[in-house]
Amino acid sequence: MTLSPASRLPLVLACGGSFLAFIDVTIANLAVPSLAVDYRDAGLDTLSWVVSLYAVAFAAALAPLGRLADVLGRRLLFVGGVSVFTAASLAAALAPNVEVLLVARGVQAVGAAAMIPSSLGIVLAHSAPERRVAALGLWTASASVAAVAGPVVGGALVEVLDWRALFLVNVPLGVVLAAAALRLPRGDRQDGRLPDLAGSLLLGAAVGLVVLAVTEGEDWGWASPAVVVSLVVGVLGLAVVVLRSRRHPVPALEVSLWKNPTYATANLVSVLFGIALYSWLLVTTIFLIEVWGYSALEAGLGMTPGAAASAVVSIGLSRSSRRPSARALVLAGSVALGASGFWLGLGIPAEPAYLVWMVPAGLAGGAGTGAISVGVSSAASLSAPPASFAAATGLNMAARQVGGGLGVGVMVALVAAAGTDPVAGPRSVYLMSAFACVAVAALAPRLRIAAPTAPPLKVPVAAEEAA
Repeated sequence: MTLSPASRLPLVLACGGSFLAFIDVTIANLAVPSLAVDYRDAGLDTLSWVVSLYAVAFAAALAPLGRLADVLGRRLLFVGGVSVFTAASLAAALAPNVEVLLVARGVQAVGAAAMIPSSLGIVLAHSAPERRVAALGLWTASASVAAVAGPVVGGALVEVLDWRALFLVNVPLGVVLAAAALRLPRGDRQDGRLPDLAGSLLLGAAVGLVVLAVTEGEDWGWASPAVVVSLVVGVLGLAVVVLRSRRHPVPALEVSLWKNPTYATANLVSVLFGIALYSWLLVTTIFLIEVWGYSALEAGLGMTPGAAASAVVSIGLSRSSRRPSARALVLAGSVALGASGFWLGLGIPAEPAYLVWMVPAGLAGGAGTGAISVGVSSAASLSAPPASFAAATGLNMAARQVGGGLGVGVMVALVAAAGTDPVAGPRSVYLMSAFACVAVAALAPRLRIAAPTAPPLKVPVAAEEAA
């Protein structure tokens, strides 16, 4: 069945939005070493916020912006999200200092968070029932393609131009997407309550304070008042968000979904997976450039085997009519990723030995990453009621982003604690990722969900907040 250009437009736009939002998760890693050259007064603890702030803001904004589709409609939310993302990307590219760059990254994450649920809503609304599974597969695959493209594109841009090009490249793509989205039909707007903005802001601030305490603990002192206060206030803030969400009609967190043991386990797995994955990606970029002496382009290409393996596995599983159960995928993936972490953590040398160390670890770890991604998202969506399919997957993605922010913070603390030893810090980070995978493997048997078949054919706009 051949689709007309008009009927292909919604799917192209949705995949473009997903690609744009997720390429900035991986492409920004290449900016950190270059930023250290331009901003010599800023340490790794400060520069790491270029990555972790995006994750934290993304997580806090995902659910409420998904629910905002009820009030604004999918098209308007998508156009608004792309426009905010594009403007913030331009601001990041022109940032005169680290402070402006970090503000721009936070705003950029909010725009990305709006693009994800609205793009999913566009896919579901504009795909015929018989083509919906294939369309969702392409939408999901666009994020995997972004993971593959991010390191290579980022390395090339930094090598040929500089780190500002990493954000400037989003501008023409964003303008094209926003202009094309205006051609989508209206009519998806419904009456609905505004999402809990106060709860969402509190969620972002609370997670940010916890990440701040972990990131700055080594530099400020773990017993210093600033670290203790940040940690205590952050934890108390999270508790308040949970209590508030139990009573609010349009909560920042869908805590009612956690009553299902499988769904609660899937969210815990996502936090641990985010801790392992985000810290792994950033420390590998820094290690290849600063320890092995690779150029930005060489470092980007060096990370391609892992990203490609992840994309091949996740796309292959998503397109397969028969696949292992969610718990089997998560268990196998965590074993593969964890084994790679132990391999690097116990022996990666200061002298370059790419084929011996990075290639096998990248291929095995990438395959494990793809398997965990598919398995945990399947468990999260299928353990929720059909009407909450999208809300469940959206919250599960937010959990991964929270874990990512925490993981980057722990990475900074471990590297700082290692002092001048060039390999001790990265080895500690890889071992931390490996132990996080051990915890994931221990939780995997509790994901008692069979292999998914197809998403529900009708998803209310109120639930269109998936990842």
